[in-house]
Amino acid sequence: MKKIIQILILSFIIWSCDKSKPAEKIVSKETTFTDKYALDTHSFAKPNEAVAKHLDLDIDVDFTKKIITGKASYHIEKKANAKFIHFDSKALVIKKVTINESLIDSIQRETSFNVIKGDQIHGDDLTITLPKNTKTVHIYYETTHKTEALQFLSKQQTADKKNPFLFTQGQAILTRTWIPIQDSPQLRLTYNARVTVPNNLMAVMSAKNPKEKSKNGVYNFTMKQAISPYLIALAVGDIVYVPLSERTGVYAEPSLIKKVASEFEDTEKMMLAAENLYGKYNWEQYDIIVLPPSFPFGGMENPRLTFATPTIIAGDKSLTTLIAHELAHSWSGNLVTNATWDDFWLNEGFTVYFERRIMEAVYGKDYANMLAVIGRQDLDEGLENLKDTPNDTKLKLNLNGRTPDDGMTDIAYEKGFLFLKTLEEKVGREKMDKFLKNYFSKHAFLTITTEKFITYLNKNLLLPNKIDFNTNQWIYEAGIPSNQVKITSDKFEIVMQTIEKWKNNEISVKNICGQDWAIQQKIHFIRNIPITFSAAHLQTLDAHCEYTSTTNSYIAMVWFEQTIKHNYQGSNVTKKIEHFLTNVGRRWYVSTIYRALKNNGRLKEALRIYKKARPNYHSVTVGTIDELLGFDE
Repeated sequence: MKKIIQILILSFIIWSCDKSKPAEKIVSKETTFTDKYALDTHSFAKPNEAVAKHLDLDIDVDFTKKIITGKASYHIEKKANAKFIHFDSKALVIKKVTINESLIDSIQRETSFNVIKGDQIHGDDLTITLPKNTKTVHIYYETTHKTEALQFLSKQQTADKKNPFLFTQGQAILTRTWIPIQDSPQLRLTYNARVTVPNNLMAVMSAKNPKEKSKNGVYNFTMKQAISPYLIALAVGDIVYVPLSERTGVYAEPSLIKKVASEFEDTEKMMLAAENLYGKYNWEQYDIIVLPPSFPFGGMENPRLTFATPTIIAGDKSLTTLIAHELAHSWSGNLVTNATWDDFWLNEGFTVYFERRIMEAVYGKDYANMLAVIGRQDLDEGLENLKDTPNDTKLKLNLNGRTPDDGMTDIAYEKGFLFLKTLEEKVGREKMDKFLKNYFSKHAFLTITTEKFITYLNKNLLLPNKIDFNTNQWIYEAGIPSNQVKITSDKFEIVMQTIEKWKNNEISVKNICGQDWAIQQKIHFIRNIPITFSAAHLQTLDAHCEYTSTTNSYIAMVWFEQTIKHNYQGSNVTKKIEHFLTNVGRRWYVSTIYRALKNNGRLKEALRIYKKARPNYHSVTVGTIDELLGFDE
């Protein structure tokens, strides 16, 4: 009876189409599938022939085997003559592929497929044969131990040490390692998911999430807004939820949840500041989950659910700039997305600019200026690290044949910010804010290339206001143009004056450590310890300031870097550095310290520690440190 009803419904639809317009026009409508997607050298997908628009994911998480098994079903659109659809797949076992020729047809028919071997960076081209009227494609698969996006953690690697944990990290092109997918940021899609996990654990995704554990370990998710594949994210663990406001909240392991809720209590203030700047938050809910310490980034802006490192839990909200950054991605990155990874600066440069505007609104201009000056220091260090590859200091990159991770440097973040800040200085803040608000509104839930951005910038800001600006130099040339805006901080001037007094023996170390400084001032102070100072200077400083035993991970990173540069190894510094590197997986932090060890004649020590720490790192961090240290298993 069900089949008869489906046939009758389908017949009625066809009859209705026949009655409303001639048959030849129906064919014509199908062939209006136009070439609207940019070439993405980091994906095997050919979306101008056939493209996935919606994903139904049904998976089981197996902590014993440390794999995910299940089915990825796609609603597709294609040209009338398209015979194949291409998906990205890396380190996956594809068991079978079936298709439906109607969205209301429950009968799946097997179709042929071919896994065409690609390369170590991009994985494989999963090519699926499409019968003429295919509407849905179902890919049955399982992950393997080579799946880079997944990190299965033992209970000993968690905060509570009672239950295992799993999280995914899809940026940039790692979603293809846990879901066969058209893995290009321009190919936005909606998704539903059914995820089965052990019934003592909770699953959350970049979607509408549960607030309590289910009784049977089955969770259902919906993401109704179209997002880029790298933003599909999953975490599974013994976690609990605490609301911060009607639309914000936090997830964490039970032992951390109170600290996390206290640390992030200003999230709603940041949300209101962001909306006042650039328009309505378009994702309904904004939550944060604090993951185990092996998470490779400070944060990841997965829609509705930011993934965050525990290294930002300082106890005094001093590192919550990261939350402002990930929140800002809800506009720049998630709402308006770089079309390809060569355009990555459009995500991060805009987000750093937005982040600092949020921090200025919530905590004041002095605070924002300190962040900008520290960011400029990071940019200068990044420029130095890239001095042998000047093309990598351009905003618009050419990463063909390379991993997109090569473009995830301070250039995208801080040069991108400096471009926008310089532009603001040129046109005025009022015009800049109006332009950006309209930019986010006009391009909401779309992707954009650098070239399209430049066209929009000229048409909507520069030409109407008769402003001459060296946009192409900023974007397409190496280095930093001379018209860069200069940002200063009065609070940092106080720090530099203190350092001068220290150099001239006009102030005691005890008095330096007694200064009522913000965390950013302390960071600035440590970074600017004169290179001419001896290990004895640092030992005296450490005796009073106790930087080696700090619980603030940011201070620890910059302090350990300085101890290595100054060959200070007292107060158990060496042991503390090893403990830090084996218990923190944040790529920025650990790569900074490993690089300092390598550059200061301690490569052998770095390799010894890394060999011990490496099993605890996510594949993203492993890839970076392997290359940095020349590590070969």
